[in-house]
Amino acid sequence: MIRGRIHMKPKAVTLLSGGIDSATTLALAKAEGYDCFALTLDYGQRHKREIESAKKVAKALDAAEHKVLSLDLRQFGGSALTGDLDVPKGRDNAKIASGIPVTYVPARNLVFLSLALGWAEVLCSRDLFIGVNAIDYSGYPDCRPKFIESFQKTANLATKAGVEGERFRIHTPLIHMTKSEIILQGDELGLDFSLTHSCYDPLPDGAPCGRCDSCLLRAKGFSEAGIRDPLVQPDP
Repeated sequence: MIRGRIHMKPKAVTLLSGGIDSATTLALAKAEGYDCFALTLDYGQRHKREIESAKKVAKALDAAEHKVLSLDLRQFGGSALTGDLDVPKGRDNAKIASGIPVTYVPARNLVFLSLALGWAEVLCSRDLFIGVNAIDYSGYPDCRPKFIESFQKTANLATKAGVEGERFRIHTPLIHMTKSEIILQGDELGLDFSLTHSCYDPLPDGAPCGRCDSCLLRAKGFSEAGIRDPLVQPDP
């Protein structure tokens, strides 16, 4: 009797914030045949509401495991997301695209990718996915291709797996896509956008403010994609 071979899916660790970009990235990793392990960071962010969205997205996309790891970056502050600075509201596209805003959290993606790398090595995974974007974004330095290339080199120098020749790869499938292209990709993959959360400064009931940079970029993306945002109530 010939027994069939069991084909194990490769494992991937995906950083999942609960926003459109990270949710689409998780959906893409799954579509590419990876067994996805999702990692969400509860880092003291003002928009903690996104963690609940991440849990819903991970469940809907059938992640193999979803960890929510806590670390308190409010101890450092230095950002409107982790301190008492005001979140910018009502800025036009030109202002959003100019300079690094106060919503930048110092070294956030460097820290997050390092934690994801540690989990990946434990899981014997060599693939990490992150939904960074260098087109429709707020100018964060840790979303640029140069940073990702540099981190991948560091990952392969700083780990036991790397120095023993098992190369890590940092996947950034959205890095050169516009927000509308990301939304269209997510829609094609069947992503339920009602589960996601983008707002940096949500209202007390968790509803998006509609005026922060992240809300405005989200609205622009849905408008250009020709898709209605399920989080926005239609005009009566």
